[in-house]
Amino acid sequence: MAEIDIGGDTVRYLDIGKGPTVLFLHGWGLDHRAYLRVVEQIAQQGVRVVAPALPGFGGTDELRDSEHSFQGYAEWVNRFLSLTALPTPAAVVGHSFGGGVAIQFAYDFPNRVSSLLLVNSIGGSAWHDDGIVRAMADRPLWDWGLHFPSDIWPLRQATHVVPVILTDAISNLLRNPSAYVRVAGLARRADLTPQLEALRERELPVTVLWGNRDGIIPKESFEAMCVALGTTGTVVAGSHSWIIADPDAFGELITNDERIAALVRQVPIPSKVTRNSGFGPL
Repeated sequence: MAEIDIGGDTVRYLDIGKGPTVLFLHGWGLDHRAYLRVVEQIAQQGVRVVAPALPGFGGTDELRDSEHSFQGYAEWVNRFLSLTALPTPAAVVGHSFGGGVAIQFAYDFPNRVSSLLLVNSIGGSAWHDDGIVRAMADRPLWDWGLHFPSDIWPLRQATHVVPVILTDAISNLLRNPSAYVRVAGLARRADLTPQLEALRERELPVTVLWGNRDGIIPKESFEAMCVALGTTGTVVAGSHSWIIADPDAFGELITNDERIAALVRQVPIPSKVTRNSGFGPL
């Protein structure tokens, strides 16, 4: 565990491994500690993984009101990289809300990013409501909450996810409840289609992963992201938090999928790649 001062605030972060830089951005409600095993799996690719606690979580102060936007989070990430003197461009991996921050960061600071790996990421613009595809911003809060229990069960997955929620998410909620509400609102309204389309035009290497049991980020949102990027994406067996529930499966994927391994290691991407791979139920 390392730490650095950003604007008078002490930011804690993981710094594991050696090699090309990989920046990991965590999901809503959690912080860097919840992803320790995930970060270790990435580092086994022969890279250095740095995972900060984003503003509002893990003890890091919230962004000021004027900065509370995806652009504000992207600027914060840029300051973090500058103050830590991390070599860039870096591969960026983002899960859930962290994926949305990663998209905006790549859009605003193209010279800082060599590739993106988006895991069950926000940023798509669509969801399914009684047979009708609607804008994600129209999705009511109760519908988000309705799908949350499915992200914890079955029991085998719950034994991995529940301890993280109890030790990480609840402590963050008690420490800074306003961050939960503000960031949830930002994530709920997220439509990063223009940014994704711009990344496509720039030909930035991007891979999108999605768990086939994810009710928090629906299939329509995943597909909208893929359309904007001009990619088919990769579907795995799992819920929204599958990388936390089974980090070994994530490690297997980034090891065996040639395209994803190339993105993480920052080497030329093979011309022939395997897509839409899957694992057994978590």
